[in-house]
Amino acid sequence: MSQDLPLVSIVTPVLNMGNFVEETIRSVLSQDYPNLEYIVMDGGSTDGTLEILEKYRGRLSYCSGPDRGTADAINRGFERSAGSFFGFLNADDSYLPGAISAAVRHLVAEPALGVVYGDGNWVDETGRVIRPYPVQPFDPDLFRKECFICQPASLMRREAFELAGRMDPGVRGFDYDLWIRIARVYPMRKIDGVLANSRMHLGAKTLGQRKAMLEDALDVIRSHYGYVPFSQIHAYASYLADRRDQFFEPLRPSFTKYLLSLPVGLRYNARHPFRFFREWARVLTLAGFLRRARALSRRDPGL
Repeated sequence: MSQDLPLVSIVTPVLNMGNFVEETIRSVLSQDYPNLEYIVMDGGSTDGTLEILEKYRGRLSYCSGPDRGTADAINRGFERSAGSFFGFLNADDSYLPGAISAAVRHLVAEPALGVVYGDGNWVDETGRVIRPYPVQPFDPDLFRKECFICQPASLMRREAFELAGRMDPGVRGFDYDLWIRIARVYPMRKIDGVLANSRMHLGAKTLGQRKAMLEDALDVIRSHYGYVPFSQIHAYASYLADRRDQFFEPLRPSFTKYLLSLPVGLRYNARHPFRFFREWARVLTLAGFLRRARALSRRDPGL
């Protein structure tokens, strides 16, 4: 019976996502897990989102009013929730069938786990799959360099969210920041199966606010680990050089961007300049460096 299963609370923060939010809602309400609480936190939408939410009154609960952004809305939704397990799903993402049941099975089977997460897909505005999300099994060393968790494909224990301090509304890269803090107090585990879609479109913060999101990732890594690796510095320096979004417009390495990554990296790693310089220098051999420098002096268009 559903009463014997743990209550799962899902929170969706939304602001003017009327073109996507109904698909998100349906993906939650069509889950086969029978003991589900769904809360939508609207930040004051003016685009028809409230009319969509009203259609589902009785199957979800929602409130609308000003907030301090997505992280604050999730925290406020959590305060309204009662589930033993907790997840949040952005208003342009969606669950795949059976996602919640699969995650719950693992959390119930292994009480020590704080978070489980599955595979996911990147999809475009129409819902067409672009490619798989680059999810990895949890590795603390790799996690110091990049966030490889597909957030909509995750579910956590209520205590894990609480003990980690909930969301930090002052951080734009709040997912990564949250996972790092949870990983300090609870194990995290990747499970098999594609559980969710993460939508990539120019209205999403990941792409629409690309510079700010890259800077926030650097700040999160530096604040938690004290050192920002070359891969993250190079991505940021490359964006400064060409403004490519590095998703629909893939990152294009060049010697110029490699050179630019040195002062940027030294600025972000002011406490570890020699460590960063050694990492930076390992990327290119001396012979390769001199060859490319000569080409640059001739204004080679291939640089």
